Parts: sequence; C-alpha cells; structure tokens
Amino acid sequence: MHLHILGICGTFMGGVAALAKAAGHTVTGCDANVYPPMSTQLEALGIALTEGYDPAQLRAGPADIYVIGNVITRGNPLMEEIMNRGLPYVSGPDWLARNLLAGKWVLAVAGTHGKTTTSAMLAWILECAGLEPGFLIGGVPVDFGVSARRSESNFFVIEGDEYDTAFFDKRSKFVHYRPRTAVLNNLEYDHADIFPDLAAIETQFHHLVRTVPGQGLLVVNGAEASLARVLERGAWTPVEYFNTAGGWAIDEKNAITLAGKAQGVLAWSQLGRHNQLNALAAIAAARHAGVPPAVSLRALAGFQGVKRRMEVRGTAAGVTVYDDFAHHPTAIATTVGGLRAALATAPGARILAVLEPRSNTMKLGLMKAQLPAALAEADFVFCYGNKLGWNPADALLPLGERARAFDDLAQLVAAVAARARPGDHVLVMSNGGFGGVHARLLDALAAGRSAPAAA
Repeated sequence: MHLHILGICGTFMGGVAALAKAAGHTVTGCDANVYPPMSTQLEALGIALTEGYDPAQLRAGPADIYVIGNVITRGNPLMEEIMNRGLPYVSGPDWLARNLLAGKWVLAVAGTHGKTTTSAMLAWILECAGLEPGFLIGGVPVDFGVSARRSESNFFVIEGDEYDTAFFDKRSKFVHYRPRTAVLNNLEYDHADIFPDLAAIETQFHHLVRTVPGQGLLVVNGAEASLARVLERGAWTPVEYFNTAGGWAIDEKNAITLAGKAQGVLAWSQLGRHNQLNALAAIAAARHAGVPPAVSLRALAGFQGVKRRMEVRGTAAGVTVYDDFAHHPTAIATTVGGLRAALATAPGARILAVLEPRSNTMKLGLMKAQLPAALAEADFVFCYGNKLGWNPADALLPLGERARAFDDLAQLVAAVAARARPGDHVLVMSNGGFGGVHARLLDALAAGRSAPAAA
C-alpha cells in the first residue's frame, strides 16, 4: 500500500511514517517545512519528501490512502484537492490503530507532563526484560536512538497525546489506541488553542478511560484532583495508584514501596521529583505486563533519558548548557527546581534560565502570570519574546532585575554570555528549535563575547 502523509515532519507523523515503512508499505510525504533532523531521518529510510502542499503532487498518480496530520486545516490546497477528487484519507492515529496496534498489548502513557520520558522509561524496561516492544514516542530516547520502532512483539508502548486528532476528528489522539495498560500521569490545563477549560480535557481523559478493558489496568497519579474527577465519572478497569502512601510511593532516598511494602531502591542518574514519579508510573505499568519491579529497577539504573529533557548540550568556559522541552509553567518550575536540587552540593552554582514561550498556550498569554513563580528558583532569567502577542518584560516584572526580555536573539545570546561565569548552568527551555540558540550560546561562551547595549 502507498501512503502519502501530509504533515510528515512532525514527531508523531514522522514516527507513523517510519513504522509504516518498516511494515513494508510505500511511504511518501509532504510538509510546509521539510528540514533536519526529521527530514534527514525520513530520507535515510527511503521516504521521499515534498516541500509544501501543492496539488501538483497528485499528478504522479494518487496514493492508496492519504494520512492527514493535525497541522492540516481546511483550505490547505492539497487537502482540498484530495477531498474534491474523493480520494481516501484518514488521520494518523486512526491509521496507526487499525494497521499496527490491532491485536497488540498497548501500553499508553497520558498526562500533561512527563509523557515522553515515562514512555521512554517503560519501553526501556520492557526492552531490558527481553520483551522487545514496539514503540512510538514523542521524543528520542537516548537508549534507542529513534522515536519509533516496529516489532513483532505483542507489546507496544505509545505516548498518549491529548491533542486533537485531525481537522475532521477533534477527539484526542489517545482515544484511538485502545490500551490494555493506561498511565494517567497528571492533568492540568494546557492546549488553550483547542480546549476552553480543564473540564474539557478531563472529558477527553474519560473517553480514554472508557476504552481500557476490564482486564486491563489504569495506573493513576493519586495526588491529582483532576484525575480523581475523571475517575468519578466512571471506571470499569482496576486502578493502581502511585504518588500515594497506600499505592506506589518513593521517598527522598529513592526507596520504593507498594502499599507500604519495600520494592527496592532506585539508583539512577535522572534529576527531580517529577522523574521519580515518572519512574513509579513506568514500574507499575511494566509490572502489569509481567515485569517484576526488581527488573525494572535494574533497567532504570542504566536509563539515559530522552533528548531535549535536561540534555547537556555542551560546556564552554566552565559553563554547562542544557536543552529542555519545558514550555508550560508547571514544567518550567519542575525543571528549574530539579536542577536546583541537583546543584545543592555545588555552592555558588547559579542557574541562568533562557526561555522561549513558544507553545500555542503560551503564545496566547493565558499563563504569563504564572511565569515569575515558575522561574523563581533561577538566579537570572532571559526571555525571548519575538512575535509574542504580549510583553514578557511586563509579565516578568515580579522578578525585578533578575529578569530581562529580548526581541533580538543575538542580543540575548550576548547578554547570557556576559552574565555567565565558570560553574554556572544555562538552562534553555523551549518546545521548538529556538534559532539554534544552544550552539550560539556555547560559541559565545567559548569566545568570551560581551553583551551589547541593554535591550
């Protein structure tokens, strides 16, 4: 079968493309922005890519089916031509569910935060247990080096995204996956461009709960009031809680218990309370698939994390530069707090937070008032506010002289390099490419550049 994928360079759709190719299908695709690293990854798989959405792509003959990413809207010229010709089309999650997930033991990880890392942990645990899972993750686990893998195994780990499926299917992606094991990691308001309020997202999470069979398992963060409300609407599946004294719990020394009974100690290199909870969820989900906690703990001891999750991009002039995907105030606070805790034994070490508010929710400015508190544990804050509909300098006023906002990326880079000193930690947070700021910062630090006039 020939699949032509619209919006192929997104992380999810690129993963679908890789899985379809591995399954023996002919795969081509197009996107408005065909650029590395996804373009090179796909081309290395023999997947031909077209820049843009010109209907002329159909002249070579129609594909058997068109797989539509959720970035595609009505009015897209190629989509309009597909519809006018009556050609078959389907969403990415629907195609994946029908063609690759059917009959599998699907383990889905849902939540506002931690989906990618928890999915990567879970896949790695199953791998180390010899189960060789397939997976589709919204990031690149360092241990695997790829975001998606097809496998003949009965097990498939998938990141359960609550974002909408397609312009013709406004349900969350995860309702298509029919998991046997579902992790509900946490839930708060996000995606303000498609959800009017938290209750609307809770409804989507309950749609997911409705799809888990009675012989399955819900692994739920017991400290989340929002998830309690979801389950109050009805649950037909056993529930196993974590982050509670009566369920899976972990203390400050990484000792893990289940219903008060010791399960072992987590010895690993990951930072922060959030990663402790991610680990609990992964261990509980793996146990449902038959993996004993002791095996999970051995696997996590070697877990190397996920690219763009507190990933060290380099050190220059004694300053360490990190890349992190945090873009929601809660994730920002968690990331900064995790790094601060890790630096507790390094007196004088400072955190220079470099933030790009880039997600649709952040661009709308609905959470700008939460930013000062989220960044409170940083010593200095540098915010890139280019093309925002609100003024980050105003939003960050509570931080006083610790915070500066810039519309020019070169000025921001120079200001950070001028402020940094040996032993500092520069924490870059964005869900986009941020203009290659990581390499620019490392170059500026190495060159000892100074800042221009204040922006």
